[in-house]
Amino acid sequence: MKIIDIEDLWTGRFIRTLAITYEGRDGAAHRWEAFQRPNIGGIAVLVPVRDDGTLILIRQFRPPVGQAVIELPAGLVDIGETPLECAARELVEETGYRAGRIEHLISGPTVPAISRESIDVYLASDLEFVGKSGGDANEDIETVEIPFEGAVDFLIGESAAGGLVDLKVFGLLEVARRRLAKKS
Repeated sequence: MKIIDIEDLWTGRFIRTLAITYEGRDGAAHRWEAFQRPNIGGIAVLVPVRDDGTLILIRQFRPPVGQAVIELPAGLVDIGETPLECAARELVEETGYRAGRIEHLISGPTVPAISRESIDVYLASDLEFVGKSGGDANEDIETVEIPFEGAVDFLIGESAAGGLVDLKVFGLLEVARRRLAKKS
């Protein structure tokens, strides 16, 4: 299987839609629709954990679903910026915390069925509160501080009560838990 052609269908400020023509196992040409974000260098995501074991999550209003979603702090990597620089910047912007240490955990595609987007995930520790959180002017973000050890139960409870939780959080918390266990 291989890509034959990629056609731009539409480009907006934040999203570009594509038609991808590829050769299938059967040797025939097939068409697949996808999207990408123009003018970004990826996505940086953080799992911030304070020294006392408190996990810092965010609750952010997301227009596509029309309500707030519990997520990990994250942001789009600006052109010319490294994912690590983005992670440090976004942590302060969204949570008000600065990390004394940021370690790479894992990288990979977010939704490979519809996008080539990739995320770099970091564990942030040695946290110091340095100021107001809440994101930039077009974001509505509140921090959610919970014990790391009870995070999965908290998130399941939020979901059962009708709240939305970004499902990536569950897997990324497990990756972070394993890294933290190795340090103990």
